[in-house]
Amino acid sequence: MSVIADLRIPSSQFALGRILSMRSETSIELETLVPIGEKAVPFFWVYDADKDRFLDSVRSHDAVESITEVDEHDGKILFGLDWHIADDVVFRSIHENAGHILEATGTTDTWEFECRFEKYEDLNDFKQSCRDARIDVDVHRIYNPTKPDAGPWYGLTIRQRETLLLAVEEGYYDIPRRITTVELADRLGVSDQAVTERLRRAIVTLVTNALLEVESK
Repeated sequence: MSVIADLRIPSSQFALGRILSMRSETSIELETLVPIGEKAVPFFWVYDADKDRFLDSVRSHDAVESITEVDEHDGKILFGLDWHIADDVVFRSIHENAGHILEATGTTDTWEFECRFEKYEDLNDFKQSCRDARIDVDVHRIYNPTKPDAGPWYGLTIRQRETLLLAVEEGYYDIPRRITTVELADRLGVSDQAVTERLRRAIVTLVTNALLEVESK
């Protein structure tokens, strides 16, 4: 049975975390990881960044071939990064151990990953690879998905579910609204934009898997 793990890794201990180093107010959210030949190009949203300073910092790393601005919306910028994934122990080990990144967010100090592995042994092998490279991996939570193709909760990631549940429980969807996204962000320890994006993705995913899927049958 496949397993989903919530992992936390210090930003300074793996290549992409160092490449995407930023000032403390900036946060990054992985949009998708696109395989291109033998490479994998990450597309990620950057929140509250000094764009020129961020681009100069990223381009200064030897492992980076190019970084491309794809889109900009509501104070966040979508970038695509062409870099040597073989130089990144974390990403290489995830791939080599049949893992897939479901979600990843990064700050100055820490990156949080939600990864799916085909079995517990693959997760253990990934952790061992990181230990051998002196990378500290904190396995925060482990789940078994109820549907192999949808994840544990109609395709919701752990953080999407956590954010959506908190929003409902604290009255974000009540009339009148009893909590704001800023207050939710403070509770979760993330940015206001990250909360808004998680709620948007959670609702789209939930409707797609729980309602549209039923209607299509």
